[in-house]
Amino acid sequence: MKAFYAMVKARTMEFVRDRGSLAWSLVFPVVMIVGFAFAFSGNSNTLFKVGLLGSDDPGFPFLKTPQVQFIPYVAADREALMNKLRQHGLDAVVDTAAKTYWINDQGKNTKIVDLLVSLEAGSTPYQRDVVTGAPVRYVDWLVPGVIAMNLMFGCLFGVGYVLVRYRKNGVLRRMKATPVSAFSFVTAQGVSRFLIVIVTSAVVYEGTNLFLHFRMDGSYLDLLLVTALGAFSMIALGLVFASRFKNEELAGGLLNLLTFPMMLLSGVFFSLEGTPQVLQQVAQAFPLTHFIHAARAIMLEGSGLVQTAPDVLFLSAFTAVCLGLAAWLFKWE
Repeated sequence: MKAFYAMVKARTMEFVRDRGSLAWSLVFPVVMIVGFAFAFSGNSNTLFKVGLLGSDDPGFPFLKTPQVQFIPYVAADREALMNKLRQHGLDAVVDTAAKTYWINDQGKNTKIVDLLVSLEAGSTPYQRDVVTGAPVRYVDWLVPGVIAMNLMFGCLFGVGYVLVRYRKNGVLRRMKATPVSAFSFVTAQGVSRFLIVIVTSAVVYEGTNLFLHFRMDGSYLDLLLVTALGAFSMIALGLVFASRFKNEELAGGLLNLLTFPMMLLSGVFFSLEGTPQVLQQVAQAFPLTHFIHAARAIMLEGSGLVQTAPDVLFLSAFTAVCLGLAAWLFKWE
């Protein structure tokens, strides 16, 4: 344990003494959150977004309105759909089977949607129903994605890239001559990086929360547990890349090839609702997607670990598979 503690301390102090990396981990996500909060703080809305339950109804011309984007859902999604409407993620919900449409009475587009429905009621007028809910600001929706993105870069490059550099510089070869086992060494690197990303994520969240006041409907403990599991999954993925590569340029290129699709398709900056189904299916293979989805469910919907169980199970299984693969592939030289 003394050797393990010494390796954790050495790797942690190496990061802390690197002022550039430390400043980047703390300042970059804060700048992104504040920048996006300022850029998207306006009230402009150029497109109505409506959730659609059921099939098309030829007798309801509103469904053909070109200025409205209709997003299809199944009946099992009704509760989640109503939560989106309460949080102003949708302007309305239409159920063609029940001949009913719902609006949020606090929505900024409610009157316009009502007018469009009344003008195009068609031969079978729809019943109007109302839900109530305060809006979710874009910055509230964004912050889990930015924290997750910062965690992703910190874990993948802080573990994968660093171990490849150690292998190239001969550090791993010298470590091989010591009594330290490969398992202890790799675990120490992972624990050090885990502590770093958890602390920096907490500092970023609390620092920006002081003046932006994020919405938090769930439990901070649940959010911390999901964040810890997300960090473990990213560290495990980074260890897979660090297990064999000996060239920093190749490792860096492959890590960038992996991180940018995750950053674009995991819902960091925008929702994938309404995008082609193939993109949504590809996104489900990324651990970042499940981490962000679980974190947003806890913060914005008040969900617990039971409600986020599918995401938690995926992250747990992904971590176990990557750790097993990294242990099987790892070489000192």
